[in-house]
Amino acid sequence: MNSQTERLMVDGPAGAIECALDRPAGEPVGVMVVCHPHPQHGGTMDNKVVQTLARAGLALGMRTVRFNYRGVGASAGAYGEGVGEVEDALAVIAAQRDPSQTFALAGFSFGGMVAATAASRLETAPQRLALVAPSTLNFSVPPVAPDTLLIHGEADDVVPLSASLDWARPQNLPVVVLPGVGHFFHGQLALLKQIVVQAWR
Repeated sequence: MNSQTERLMVDGPAGAIECALDRPAGEPVGVMVVCHPHPQHGGTMDNKVVQTLARAGLALGMRTVRFNYRGVGASAGAYGEGVGEVEDALAVIAAQRDPSQTFALAGFSFGGMVAATAASRLETAPQRLALVAPSTLNFSVPPVAPDTLLIHGEADDVVPLSASLDWARPQNLPVVVLPGVGHFFHGQLALLKQIVVQAWR
């Protein structure tokens, strides 16, 4: 993400997990873990939306950790059908979370499903959860906390807005809709960052 980005490896259930760590200018007030899109469709921790979410975390004074699922980049193992990727997220969270600080979890697309599922399996839920265009169409995504930030593009042609509305409706979960915006938020990454920062500040 920048020249100060630290690369580190975390022990995971399928072997080493490659992570990228960025620190804010001052003393961190918390840690944010960000989950990337589907590994079989080119998703990595360097995805632009994932980096944008990490930048929002940095702007809020958090240490941000992105990571590659098993079989992606330098991470060991092979695609885990969604189940293994949740296990990877839980391993990174366990290694990076500081109980004395705010913990935020975020995910984009397939990573939104991973983040929501990981959050549902944690003994202590994240204080902040952000899901950007989560894969509510092709995967089973568990219910989330009522203060979860759910952002979706109106013109999303990968995960239709209607799928996320159908998922959010029974939970009475508000959805932040960006008019005319597609799945990858082309030309609107600055707005996406601004929405997260304003919501969580």
